[in-house]
Amino acid sequence: MTTSLTAAGPKATTERGIYTYIAVFSAVLNTVLLIAPVIAGKLVERYGVTALELGGLFSLELAAFSLASLPAFLWLRRINLRTATYVFTALVIGGNIISGFMDSFPALMAARFVTSLASGSIMVILLTLSGRAANSSRSFGIFVVAQLAMGALILAVFPALYAGVGVAAIYWTLAGLAGLCLFAVRCIDGEALRSQPHGTPDNASLADPVRTKPPVYRVALGLGAVLLFYVALSGVWTFIAQIAAGAGIGLSDSSLILSLATAAGIASSLVATILGDNPRRRLFLLAGYLGMGLSVALLLGAPGLIRFAIAAVIFKFAWTFILPYLLSTLAELGSAHVMSVVNLMIGTGFAIGPLLSGALIETTGSFTVMLAVALTGLLASMGAITYIQRRAA
Repeated sequence: MTTSLTAAGPKATTERGIYTYIAVFSAVLNTVLLIAPVIAGKLVERYGVTALELGGLFSLELAAFSLASLPAFLWLRRINLRTATYVFTALVIGGNIISGFMDSFPALMAARFVTSLASGSIMVILLTLSGRAANSSRSFGIFVVAQLAMGALILAVFPALYAGVGVAAIYWTLAGLAGLCLFAVRCIDGEALRSQPHGTPDNASLADPVRTKPPVYRVALGLGAVLLFYVALSGVWTFIAQIAAGAGIGLSDSSLILSLATAAGIASSLVATILGDNPRRRLFLLAGYLGMGLSVALLLGAPGLIRFAIAAVIFKFAWTFILPYLLSTLAELGSAHVMSVVNLMIGTGFAIGPLLSGALIETTGSFTVMLAVALTGLLASMGAITYIQRRAA
């Protein structure tokens, strides 16, 4: 009995440490993707930039956040994770502080590129450790919940809190938040990946030490599924307010509905976190994909208020519910570097989705083709994940 408790203790401590690290850093570092609505007007006021230049800045940040996956192939298994986190967090803090002092817009873009590259590098560590946890679905659930909660807080508090100040104050606040994250670095084992044999799946050392490496085509299918998933969801969610407006739904009504949908998203990701790894994961994924497909179909044909509300709530609920299970499925497909590529697929999907949807809307003059393409992408992603899980079983 004593031996059992002693063996379980360090493992439980390790899991709690990973969860704490993931929650703290994913909440704070993803603000680079969440503050755009809050600071856009302030950037225009300070720098007098055009809409194109403003969009270019946010696209640059997102690109750097995703491209951090590429150099991670060189350092992820060779550097102590605590040391890497300290270095990258210092760069995030310094980049945010310097951003507040930049007088020229090109200099600001350079500072934001370096800051986002450092944030994305820590994100690679987060995804890798999430996949390595014994209960990877729960760790990815925490990863999603923390981001959603911080996003809701930022959109609720930042506009009022920083209404009378310049953009520098927001960047300096982000620097302070990043500084607080340093207290969570000691929660992880810095040698976790260097002590893991090459080719071993992310969660093998904690969950299943004899797991074998899957075929390359299954890894490619999984990465394609993530890419299509993010292309579809970002393309639809970016223009969902415009869909409401095109259907004659007022701004106040659509804003209320989207707020309710965001709350539903937080609730569903909490449910996924509580459930964690579950024998019904395949069923959860299938139900979530079908729910997203149904919601996209409900948006076709100028939906009325009630139909739009149902579609928006189901879309956000299903999206955030299945995301932890989608990522945990990918985590089982290969070594730590797979999650580095997943980070790249997420950023690429986020970049392609709005551009593709915008082009389709402008070309056709309606939302029908865009929604049909998104629905096709979701079904293709569902098919790929279903095939992977069936082969794994």
